[in-house]
Amino acid sequence: MRSAIILVGGFGTRLHPLTLATPKPFLRVGGVPFLNHLILKAKEAGALEIVLASSYKAEIFQEYYGAGNEFGIPIKHAIEEQPLGTGGAIRNALKIVDENAKTVAIFNGDVLSEHDLAKQFLELEKSEEAIASLYLTKVVDARKYGVVTLTSDNFLLEFLEKMENPKSNIINAGCYIFKKVLNEFIVNSYDDNQVVSVEREIFPSLLSTDKKILGYLDESYWLDMGTPETLVKASADLIQGKVSSPAFKKTSGSALIGQNCQIATAAKIFGGSDIQDEVIIEEGVIIESSIIGKGAQIAAGAQIINSVVNFGVRVPKSMILINNFYGF
Repeated sequence: MRSAIILVGGFGTRLHPLTLATPKPFLRVGGVPFLNHLILKAKEAGALEIVLASSYKAEIFQEYYGAGNEFGIPIKHAIEEQPLGTGGAIRNALKIVDENAKTVAIFNGDVLSEHDLAKQFLELEKSEEAIASLYLTKVVDARKYGVVTLTSDNFLLEFLEKMENPKSNIINAGCYIFKKVLNEFIVNSYDDNQVVSVEREIFPSLLSTDKKILGYLDESYWLDMGTPETLVKASADLIQGKVSSPAFKKTSGSALIGQNCQIATAAKIFGGSDIQDEVIIEEGVIIESSIIGKGAQIAAGAQIINSVVNFGVRVPKSMILINNFYGF
């Protein structure tokens, strides 16, 4: 049996002001809460249950996702009373994973990717030596990420957190798969309220004791949605078909238009923009690669590029917003 844990407990401080009222994984990307993409990706790869490891505004996840009936997969909720770090959150969630799960995928809650999760599961399950698999990708500048070095047969040699002069350009891409033996080790090795980092403590500790972690290198689409700018890009890329997701059904055109919108004939909307329900857009407006919240009003002649407009606000006549976050 395969299970999945999705880490959704962070405060999303790099995404301020967007996350002041809404937790990061619940922000809309491609017309739906971002978490929907991860839930359905895990389901498509063969996971038979999802555990949401939440803390900040956990009630939003409980109310919206419930027991998972609308998604066709059981969803459980592991709530941290206080932040426990990535490793502590994983441990807390592992305690309620189905005891029959032989492998568990663990997602960071802010990465959009097209990597083949089913293949990553299969490669680990076939390996007799490895106790875990780490999804990896290559980037031009690795200074912002944890990097790894690999042996000739794709096992991790080193796991190194952010550094000014990285030893490689192969980075931790934010999806791990653990075998049952590792799940049991983590649950039994740390206390309930212990703050633990999977990146700074668990992975380096495993490597120091010669445990085998398989590197799964996949160079397909990958985006860390750690900033408002990259969140907007992720949504636009989905709408334009630059990346696919089981939670997004491609529509014709280069924008997503919600219900009951009033859009002037001469308005121009393109670049993967997401126009939510009940938006009013007047004459001469240009909207490119942006997200316009429900009920917003965009006055004549305004230009909105690579930006997010909050729900229910009015953008004044002829205002220009570029790389901006208006009304938050």
